[in-house]
Order: sequence, then structure tokens, then C-alpha cells
Amino acid sequence: MKVKAFAPAKINLTLHVTGQRADGYHLLDSLVVFGDAGDDLGLSAGPEMRLQVSGPFAEGVPEDQTNLVWRAAQAAGWTGTIHLQKNLPHGAGIGGGSSDAAAVLRALSGDSAARGIGLQKTLSLGADVPVCLYTGPQRMQGIGEQVTRIWSVPRLHLMLVNPGCHVPTPQVFRALRQRDNAAMADCGPWPDASAFVDWLSRQRNDLEAPAVATQPVIGDVLQAIQASEGCELARMSGSGATCFGVFPDGTARDQAVHRLGQRHPEWWVVPVTTAGAETR
Repeated sequence: MKVKAFAPAKINLTLHVTGQRADGYHLLDSLVVFGDAGDDLGLSAGPEMRLQVSGPFAEGVPEDQTNLVWRAAQAAGWTGTIHLQKNLPHGAGIGGGSSDAAAVLRALSGDSAARGIGLQKTLSLGADVPVCLYTGPQRMQGIGEQVTRIWSVPRLHLMLVNPGCHVPTPQVFRALRQRDNAAMADCGPWPDASAFVDWLSRQRNDLEAPAVATQPVIGDVLQAIQASEGCELARMSGSGATCFGVFPDGTARDQAVHRLGQRHPEWWVVPVTTAGAETR
């Protein structure tokens, strides 16, 4: 019997780099939400591990033990065939392999996935895997091991835009000039969506400037999003190159997606509504 799983896009609404450990790992403070666009997986138990990748962004995705999906299944003690439908661009600052790996763990172990294989083993799959195990709003701190649910984040109407370039995360961190930046302001509670967006506008993504310096087209994307009618905030997610725009409602967002998609058919432009805090 095939088990189906969904790996939603992970969006870093903020990303404050607050320090660096002696072993080189950076310390982060980030507010993370998940959208209704994502990758689809199907798992069928069997005696051997097999991975099949298809979809619009399948090119370049490994189908062997180097893929986090494969490693997550092994960590859970499972074997069989996994079909991964890559609907999201990979290496794009929106979770990618980490969300895929977490979806496998959720499908195989339910809500006990993190406890079932242990925090250290989960972290060994990737620093973003622990936060992806739960798909509601969360604050992620440390190197990714400190995860706190944030209950007052409203549902958001976002436009995601990726210009089709790959930004290697290590390269972006090397271009970061200051690593001991201030942490986020207190995370809520916010009385309404307007107050939340006002708070969000005063936070940062410390990797945005070095990513733009590495790939100037990211700056073009941010300007295009900000110029969209109704856009309340434009920012880059993660280490890039995907950027997002915040809109007051789905109608304004969808109109912006249509217009920007027509102007830049070479870009990946999609509407996303985020999950609320009640998501389990």
C-alpha cells in the first residue's frame, strides 16, 4: 500500500544571523512558515531502497543515498520505493530537500518522528529538518535545534518568486560581513495581521545583501515584487534565491502573480497561502 506525503515550501520570513560557533556552524534566529505549494511523495514498502524523481524540477536531483529523502527513510529503519515529485525549485531557500526528508519522517512515524530517531540524527540530515517536522509557524534558533511554535502568526497571502539561479549557501555565508547581529524582537502576540506585518517589516534577513551581491538578479526580483500593487513587504527567504511578497488578501496576491508572471515568464512565480498556528 502506498503512503502519500506532502512537503510544503518552507519560508523564512526573517533570518537573523546572531553568531558563529567554533566548529563553523552559524547561529540563527528565524521565523518560519510553510505554504500550500510543495513537493509530493509516495512511499511503497519493499525489500530494497529505490528513489524515483520526476516533476518540473527533477533535473539534477540525485536518485541515490545522497538524497535526504533516502537518508531519512534509512534513519527511520524503512525500505521500499519512494517517488518524489519535485514541484519546487531546489537549492532555492525554501526548504527543498529538508522539507522532503521531514515529510518522509512524518509519513513513516507520524508526530513522533523527531522523538523516534532522536534530535541529533534528525539534525544530521540537515539543520532545517527539525523545523520542517511541524508545518505550522515556528521560531528556529541556534543551529536549528531550538524550535518553538508561535501561535499568533496569521495566515499570510504570499507571492513566491525565483529567477532560476542557484545561490550556494556557503558562498552567501562567506560574503556575510557581520555574524554577531541582533536577534529578533519578541515574537508576538500580535493583535491582527496589520500589526504582524508592521513587526515583520522591522525584522531582517541578514543573508539578503550578500546573496544580492552574489546574484544581482535577486535584487531585481525584490524590486519587482515591491513594485507590485498591494505588496506590503518584499524579502528574500533563507539564503536565496527565492523571494516573497506579502499581500493583504488572496485577490491582490493572485493579480500580482498574474502580472509578474506575464512580465517575467522565465521566473518561477507562484501564489502561496501559509498554514496557521493551529496546523499540527
